[in-house]
Amino acid sequence: MSKEYYKKKIIDLRAAIDKEKEAKKRDAERDAMYIKRATTPSSKASYRKQKVDHAASHAKRIESLKREIERAREALKREKK
Repeated sequence: MSKEYYKKKIIDLRAAIDKEKEAKKRDAERDAMYIKRATTPSSKASYRKQKVDHAASHAKRIESLKREIERAREALKREKK
């Protein structure tokens, strides 16, 4: 593969990380609203658990994208040699 391919891939992955961070923020705000509006203690607990699960999911995806960026950087270094 070419150097340009890896450079574009890194740029695309960085954009994906930014989108994932925005999605994480939106989900956190939405989940906080649900928690605030919940009427029963059990539904509040359920929404809190859901909020933690959503945050963990987004964090896992962000870390995955960061690992992909590192692999693309290493491939780019190999390509330059």
